[in-house]
Amino acid sequence: MEQQERNQQAAAAESVLEKLAEQGVVGVAATWVDNSGVTRVKAVPLRRLPAAAAWGIGASPVFDAFLVDDSITSGRHAGGPVGDLRLHPDLSRLTVLAEQPGWAWAPADRHRQDGSVHPQDQRSLAKRAVAELAGAGLTAMAAFEVEWAVGEAGAGDAFVPAARGPAYGYTRLSERSDYVRDLLVAFERQGVVVEQIHPEYGAGQFEVSVAAEDPVGAADTLVLVRETVRATSARHGMRASFSPKVLAEDVGNGGHVHLSLWRGDQNLFTGGAGQHGLTEEAGAFTAGILLRLPALLAVGAPSVASYLRLVPHHWAGAFQAWGPENRETALRVVAGSPGNQGRAANLEVKAFDLAANPYLVVAALIYAGLAGLRDGARLPPSVDVDPATLSDDERARRGILALPSSLGDVADAFEADPVLTRAFGTELADTIVDVRRAEAELFADATPEDVAAAVRWRY
Repeated sequence: MEQQERNQQAAAAESVLEKLAEQGVVGVAATWVDNSGVTRVKAVPLRRLPAAAAWGIGASPVFDAFLVDDSITSGRHAGGPVGDLRLHPDLSRLTVLAEQPGWAWAPADRHRQDGSVHPQDQRSLAKRAVAELAGAGLTAMAAFEVEWAVGEAGAGDAFVPAARGPAYGYTRLSERSDYVRDLLVAFERQGVVVEQIHPEYGAGQFEVSVAAEDPVGAADTLVLVRETVRATSARHGMRASFSPKVLAEDVGNGGHVHLSLWRGDQNLFTGGAGQHGLTEEAGAFTAGILLRLPALLAVGAPSVASYLRLVPHHWAGAFQAWGPENRETALRVVAGSPGNQGRAANLEVKAFDLAANPYLVVAALIYAGLAGLRDGARLPPSVDVDPATLSDDERARRGILALPSSLGDVADAFEADPVLTRAFGTELADTIVDVRRAEAELFADATPEDVAAAVRWRY
């Protein structure tokens, strides 16, 4: 970062101080998401925002090696006490928080002290992926579905559902109508465009879907939505869990990703001559993702708890397959309503969950899709049934594979994938593998109930 850019950032921050103060802001929280999917934060008083924008906020690089329980693995490139980074808040996303009076928020990019980008900064990786996509003359739109379960705050670390109505039932909305109303008000005030919100299948579970935006913006919005839900839940006497498995015997929280590919104003997921209306480019992009799903799980399903959720018959997408509107394949092609396909058609990645770092997710999907485009990858025939209902022989005949069932297996797949490891860079790719293997070892002797309890309130 050059001095001129530092001066510009400081001036931009100075220009908003008065307005922020009028809105009651006294502190600004700058967040980043670590490799275990936990949102970390450093904050400054409002008066220090110009200095933070220009020179950053100090933070150790050790967070790259944090595990979900806050223990630190000794990795190949992270985990030691030496070094310092600077968090630079992105003022374009500066948001006054509706549910945390006195606070504003901005996502941060992590730089070295000399101003260069930290090679393990996940948000910068996502920006680079978007830039490479643009270099191919393409853009993408993305959105995350956010599922969470609310529990009674007075239950300690146990989970006692704070909404008891039936799955998708209006009773559950009636029980917590004030809560859901406050969420909608908060999202509106923060500029988050909500498409729909509803009770979900699991105990005390809800879901919100937001409008698609550029991939980095979608990742930022996920962080903002998640922390808004957490703060609103606390104010209503509840705790929110985004864990892949809140209860070992119940369904988990997914973090489905919706992704569309565009050339100019044309949505390439509709109007083509390929299967189900896909254009040749959308087909190749999807095939690139499908081929690398085992490796991509190291990014999109990064917790031991993820593999308690990623099982057949749970609509989690446990098979390396794709299909139109098929909720049991890992990739679901969404057509959209007739007449609206040009805006709505997209690819849904169902196998991912909210233990994931969203910046790594969008970067990995873009790089996998770009590899599919470069290689001219072709999709196999789509699957229009639940793969689990097919015999082993029939799945083998169709080339339908079960996705890996352990964190160690997906770490191996990621490490062996030259496209993803090269795109991520040696330091970040190695650290992701180190963190995944360390978490697998951490829970090596744990029961499903132990795992669910250990990570319940970490995400």
